[in-house]
Amino acid sequence: MPVRRIPIVIVAAAAIAALTAGCGSSDNGAGTGATSGTAAAPTGTVQVFAAASLQEAFTTLAGQFEHQHPGTHVKLNFGASSALALQINQGAPADVFASAAPVNMDQVTETGAASAPTTFARNVMEIAVPPTDPAHVTTVADLARPGVKVALCQPQVPCGVNAQKVFDNARVKVTPVTLESDVKSTLTKVELGEVDAGVVYVTDVRAAGAKVEGVAIPADVNASTAYPIATMTKAPNATGAAAFRDYVLSPAGRQVLVADGFEQP
Repeated sequence: MPVRRIPIVIVAAAAIAALTAGCGSSDNGAGTGATSGTAAAPTGTVQVFAAASLQEAFTTLAGQFEHQHPGTHVKLNFGASSALALQINQGAPADVFASAAPVNMDQVTETGAASAPTTFARNVMEIAVPPTDPAHVTTVADLARPGVKVALCQPQVPCGVNAQKVFDNARVKVTPVTLESDVKSTLTKVELGEVDAGVVYVTDVRAAGAKVEGVAIPADVNASTAYPIATMTKAPNATGAAAFRDYVLSPAGRQVLVADGFEQP
């Protein structure tokens, strides 16, 4: 009985169709925190510029990301969002920017250095005092009392902008004894007992643990800020940048952020 032969043309067509289907399907992992399918796996160093208030959360996320993607290294550069935006616009080699305020992200997108930012978290303000609370600070108005030493972020930094919003809402005038470069520096002044109080984020008070006590700010006078994240248009590691951004936006990323006290966008 003769062997039936399949025409070569049919075999070739089937192979091309299978290859086309494989190239056309990919999963960027935004829903699971993973990069799968036929998408290129991230490798190498991913340089992430992030607001100082993200230090604890992003350190955790970076470790998880590296564990999930062997061969990657996340290099974290924390600082005031305003300063980071300036560095990026001056040519600093960043792959990802996570800002503590939309206005600083706008400074980067307007120059074309980044595009399509996505809000991934929100944060609110809180008063931090030393554990002994020597000045007996229990309200926002107490910060305006004579003799109470207050540390604030510089006025161009998101935590400084939001502190001023709190004071405006509460109709109090606060004269700080020091203006710090970012929220972590402000918190350090409180931890060291160099000031009686500082206005920082809820997440920073939580991260400080027993080093400070938190004084809640009433919702009707409190201020909040949104955190956008974006990849750089000229990212040195575009694949790694996209993968890290997707991980932050994934359920795994949200879990870490919520655990650190951030609110959902």
